[in-house]
Amino acid sequence: MDDLAGFLRTRRSRVDPAVVGIPTDSRRRVEGLRREEVAHLSGVSVDYYVRLEQGRATQPSEQVLDALARVLGLDETERGHLYRLSRQRRRAKVPGGRVRPELLRILALVADAPAMIMNHRLDVLAENRLAGLLYGRSTPGLNIARHIFLEETERGLYVDWEKCTLDVVGHLRLAAGKYPEDPRLASLIGELAMGSERFRRLWARADVRARTHGRKTYRHPLVGLLELHQENFALPDESGMELLVLSAAPGSPAEDGLRLLASLDAESDDAHPTVNAQVRE
Repeated sequence: MDDLAGFLRTRRSRVDPAVVGIPTDSRRRVEGLRREEVAHLSGVSVDYYVRLEQGRATQPSEQVLDALARVLGLDETERGHLYRLSRQRRRAKVPGGRVRPELLRILALVADAPAMIMNHRLDVLAENRLAGLLYGRSTPGLNIARHIFLEETERGLYVDWEKCTLDVVGHLRLAAGKYPEDPRLASLIGELAMGSERFRRLWARADVRARTHGRKTYRHPLVGLLELHQENFALPDESGMELLVLSAAPGSPAEDGLRLLASLDAESDDAHPTVNAQVRE
C-alpha cells in the first residue's frame, strides 16, 4: 500500500532548492530537488539513491536514513514513517479488534465528554453515551474515514471538514506504513479512492500526520456549535487502538451545549447503555 520509493519521490518534490543552497533560474523544470542533488547532499552515490527511488535497494542504513531525513526536511512523524517503510521486510502483525472489558469500564467513567475507542483503520469499536449523541447514531461499527469522505450528508457536522480530511489521510498513511499487510485497511483505502476525488488527491501527496491533540469543532443539528478539545491516547498494548476524548473548556458555550445534548436524551436513559461496544473477534 505504501513504499519507501514513493515516499522519497513525494518528499523530494517538496524541497525548495534555495533552502538547501541550490541556486535556481527560470529554466529549471524539476519540481523540488533532482535525484542527483538529494544524493549529493545526503552523501550517497547517485546510483544508490536512484535504486532507492526505484525500489531496487532495500533496508538502507540508519546513517543513510538520517541523512535523507535531514536533506528532505522531514519532521518527527515523517522521519518515523521513513524508518518504518525502510524496514517493511519485518512486517508488523495486524492487531485484533477486541476491546478489553477493563477499557470499557474506563470509557464508562468518562461521563461529561464524548469518548470513543478506535482502531488503526479508524473503525469505532466502543463509545460512551455522549459520543453517540454527538454523532446522532450508535457509532460502534462506524468508520470515521468513510463518514468524512463518503457520507456527504454528514459533512455539515464537521466545521473544519477540509482539515479533518487532511488528518484522516495522514493517519491512514501512517497505518499503511505500519501494517502494510492488513487486507481490510487496503480494502478501505481502495474504497475511499474509488468514492472520493478529494481522497485520491490527498493520498497521492503521501503526507503523514499523527494528531495527538487539537481543536475539533462540530455543528450539531440540535445544540449548535460545539468547540471541543480532542485528545488521542494511544493504548499501551500494541493493539493499534486509541482512546479519543472530546472535552469542553469549563464555563464555555460548548460545555453548556454538551449538557443540553445530554439532557435532551435524559428521558430515554433506559434505552441507551452507558457504553456501547461492537463485538469483534
